[in-house]
Amino acid sequence: MTKSALLVEAPSSSSKKGIPLFIAGRKMNEEIRSLFPALNNFVYLNNAAVSPIPTPSVEAVISQLRDVSENGALNYTNWVATKERVRKSVAEMLSVSPEEIAFMRNTSDGLSAVAIGLQWKEDDNIVTFEGEFPSNFYPWKMISDRFGVELRICPKRDALIDIEELIRLVDKNTKVIALSAVQFDTGFKVDLERIGSVARKYDALFAVDMIQAFGAVELNLREQFVDIASGSSHKWLCAPEGCGILYISQRARDRIFPSFVGWISVIDPWDFDNKQQSWKPNALALESGTSCSCLFYGLEKSLEIIKNVGIKNIEIYLEKLTDQLCERLSSNGYKVASSRKHGEKSQIVAIIPKSGDDHIKITKDLERQGIIVSARNGFVRIAPHFFNNENDIELLTENLP
Repeated sequence: MTKSALLVEAPSSSSKKGIPLFIAGRKMNEEIRSLFPALNNFVYLNNAAVSPIPTPSVEAVISQLRDVSENGALNYTNWVATKERVRKSVAEMLSVSPEEIAFMRNTSDGLSAVAIGLQWKEDDNIVTFEGEFPSNFYPWKMISDRFGVELRICPKRDALIDIEELIRLVDKNTKVIALSAVQFDTGFKVDLERIGSVARKYDALFAVDMIQAFGAVELNLREQFVDIASGSSHKWLCAPEGCGILYISQRARDRIFPSFVGWISVIDPWDFDNKQQSWKPNALALESGTSCSCLFYGLEKSLEIIKNVGIKNIEIYLEKLTDQLCERLSSNGYKVASSRKHGEKSQIVAIIPKSGDDHIKITKDLERQGIIVSARNGFVRIAPHFFNNENDIELLTENLP
């Protein structure tokens, strides 16, 4: 495979000032890489854990903190306006409406707020997968423990999901299907539209952990029949930790009683004397109080970079880059645990250590050489992003044992 084969053509539109488009040509790839100082020090392939933050985002965070330091709350309306711009931007990227987006602290908070807000009966059941990341497991286990609801768990099959087996667990008493868009360890990508269609057939809600997809995989939550999606800012969005993103469709909101609430959950938060107000009729009812404003300044800049590059372009690029990675790994005698089938493969690649090798030791040895990956569930997990290139892949594969 030639190096030019990995380059993605840009949209025809021009870039915003200071934010490069992701176009064919090494020069532009280098411009993108220049936004991430971590790449001066590391071959960074651990974006499924935490992505480096680009310099413009760091500067934006500092600018808001400096504003508070110098002016107190005088520019409060600007802080709120920034948050609302971010809400609109997130909604556009997910093909939903801004009023369907609530900001939480993290993925877990979003899913827990939804789980406890639903009205449960003993004959209800929840369908999920054994390999789910705990953020999308413990909220549903809590419901099972508290209300006696059956938790139906589809087992791992060679670390992957047998979608047919999972679908067979769904019936007329299923209230929620809880699944990740992309699995955290193997990177298995779920056909969201198919599972969402099954959920609609049985009038269940489809709750998705989107953190390993949003920013690297194109999502259209409405067309994919997703009712609830929770994620956060610090992985594929390349933004500061602490901005949880919760999508709640109106179909789901009609079934959720707000339980995680506060002063901004009501129709008019500034009418402090009226304590008889109704909850907001949309996802915003689950926002409880004051947010960390500086984080939204950072997230806004990171979203600008991602949007200007184009998530579809990123997805195509990462598919080609990981295809090349898997070819090199296989030729070096490594078994790839991740599915590489069309529709199931993603930007996350998990490999099984060779006989006698330990996945944690491999990860630590690579780190000492400045190559950053992670150890997950017995695998070495490799997770490149749009700022990685062929040279990163070559350095990794050359330094694996």
